[in-house]
Amino acid sequence: MSADTALLVIDAQESFRHRPYFREDEIGTYIASQQALIDGAKRAGLPVVQIFHVEESGVFSEGSGFVRPLTPLQIEADAVFRKRRHSALVGSGLDVWLTENHIRRVIISGIRTEQCCETTTRHASDLGYEVDYVGEATLTFPMTDTSGREWSAAEIRARTELVLADRFARIVTVEQVLNGLAARAAA
Repeated sequence: MSADTALLVIDAQESFRHRPYFREDEIGTYIASQQALIDGAKRAGLPVVQIFHVEESGVFSEGSGFVRPLTPLQIEADAVFRKRRHSALVGSGLDVWLTENHIRRVIISGIRTEQCCETTTRHASDLGYEVDYVGEATLTFPMTDTSGREWSAAEIRARTELVLADRFARIVTVEQVLNGLAARAAA
């Protein structure tokens, strides 16, 4: 990894705690993974970019008070963007910022695995960015399909990694990213 890399922290915001599907069972693991990436990026001098999803009303509206970092996540972002679409690259200004800062590789993390994280990954790849997708630093929630089968968060994460791998992104672990950042800092 080099100076042309940025960590994207997508939608890691309190808004999700106020959705009916929110579950606390994986939050501790997610926060630990996400925080490790943020701290590792900061140590290595990589920019950390925070993206918030916003809507006109409800828990994703600016007026709700929930469009703020998910507690207890500690993030001092180098840039903050707000988006209204699933891809963080649509209408937020992120694409301009990445270009102006000569970023060619993005590390994807955040909430929800199969929605905004996956969509941003596909979009970034289509735009020519190199993408590292860190599934264990994404959070999602169980979903029920039309036949009534509930898909666990782990199944959704595995499916997302499967469809992204080697087509849209390099699938990496938190440890792989941190080792790469440490090697970069030592060089």
